[in-house]
Amino acid sequence: MEYEIKNQFLNVKINSRGAELTSIKSVNSDTEFLWQADPEVWNRHAPILFPIVGRLKNDTYQYQGKSYQLSQHGFARDKEFKLLSQESDAISLVLRDDEASLKEYPFHFELVITYRLLNNLLIENLSVKNPANEEMFFSIGCHPGFNVPVNNQIKKSNYYLQMLPSKDHIRIPLNKETGLHDWAKRTIAATDTPIELTDDLFKHDALIFQLKGETKVSLRSEKTSYHVNVTTEDSPFIGVWSQYPKTADYVCIEPWWGLCDDVNADGDISKKRGIIKLSPNEEWTGKITMALHD
Repeated sequence: MEYEIKNQFLNVKINSRGAELTSIKSVNSDTEFLWQADPEVWNRHAPILFPIVGRLKNDTYQYQGKSYQLSQHGFARDKEFKLLSQESDAISLVLRDDEASLKEYPFHFELVITYRLLNNLLIENLSVKNPANEEMFFSIGCHPGFNVPVNNQIKKSNYYLQMLPSKDHIRIPLNKETGLHDWAKRTIAATDTPIELTDDLFKHDALIFQLKGETKVSLRSEKTSYHVNVTTEDSPFIGVWSQYPKTADYVCIEPWWGLCDDVNADGDISKKRGIIKLSPNEEWTGKITMALHD
């Protein structure tokens, strides 16, 4: 089912499947900011990553002596969420564990995704509750893909990514063949200068950066007023990605509270780098803000 929220600046559509954003349009110009899921390139818009981010080693993990299988980014993006509440400019959707999820992920949970409009800002709040009497382990992430408008005067390479505050960040290399990161080979990346948006930028898969505190990533060009800012207050990592070699005019800016497995991971989910441990009857919250300009 598709839902809609709207204010005087933005018109936003959300699918109950995955609680996924499917459209973010300017009310005044009808400009579409969100990638429209071309199945020949990348058939998603803005999936929610839960209960893992990225890929597990051999798609397998262990917990309390038992092995479980989860595919890349987990199952939430393909599950049907239920409506919790809706107003003209805000909506909350919820996903809870069920018999099928417990076979892949042996934890009870309540995942709530809330979208709220404030002027030209789209605010996405994430909440994970642990209703059980034992601790749970999870990762979570946002994966919105934004259009990169091109025409006869503006090329894709005219756009760039800017990270603020302007400083160096640790870059975590990703192995394209395995989908795993190599923590031991992380480097300092000069993100204090713009990153040009070329097709070859993602030939080795996503760029992954470790963050310290509030960070804003901007997609912009000096040749157009169109730009997108994604701000995360507390996510420890952020990924930037676009499909390769089937390149297209979009880029994903992805705040993550978690990582894919390390190449040397032993599979124990309780020891996984970046994993969040949630005590019984506690709640975890996160937030990102998307500012859309045309």
